[in-house]
Amino acid sequence: MEEWKEFSAKTADEALTNALIQMETTSDQIEYEVVEEEKSGILGLFSKPAVIRVRKKENVVDTVKNFLAKTFQAMKLDVEIETEFDEVENEIRIELKGTEMGMLIGKRGQTLDSLQYLTSLVANKNKDTYTKIKIDTENYRQRRKETIENLARNVASKVKKTGRPAFLEPMNPYERRIIHAELQADKYVDTHSEGEEPHRGRLLQRARHAQRAAPHPGV
Repeated sequence: MEEWKEFSAKTADEALTNALIQMETTSDQIEYEVVEEEKSGILGLFSKPAVIRVRKKENVVDTVKNFLAKTFQAMKLDVEIETEFDEVENEIRIELKGTEMGMLIGKRGQTLDSLQYLTSLVANKNKDTYTKIKIDTENYRQRRKETIENLARNVASKVKKTGRPAFLEPMNPYERRIIHAELQADKYVDTHSEGEEPHRGRLLQRARHAQRAAPHPGV
């Protein structure tokens, strides 16, 4: 959060106008408090100007960066935080860089997913519009996607050969959708989700009818 800055003028409105000009911003982007009301003296003598203090509101990108910076400081990790805001998608893409990124990724990306979830909660607290948050490091998301796609193809091949169903490891909804997307064109294999969160995973089994399209995923 930015520091307060004081401005004075004959009236509070004039002080606010001066503040907006000097800070090169608009009234919807700041918050202010009146420190002292203007006082009119007798015949113009002993009058006092109005004094206000002003600071810029913290936008959602700043909120996210400050939250992550404090989190990494508490973890005693030196992490560089790069952000990109997509106004069309209303999405903040965050790239983390450092020497200990394996610790932030965690087993199967669970730590990174948890960090993304918590950051999303902070970004959208008391907000009217939802801002999507995506956190990545060392291209982990793409590498994980390719790993899951390969896993889907390999397990599907075994299911078709043996006729026995196979239950994949518990995955989050996004990863389960990757499985379905990879196999939805395979008419010989059906996929659907089973179990309760956080142990919900994908079940692959041979299609009852070879020509039937794979059902919509139950994520």
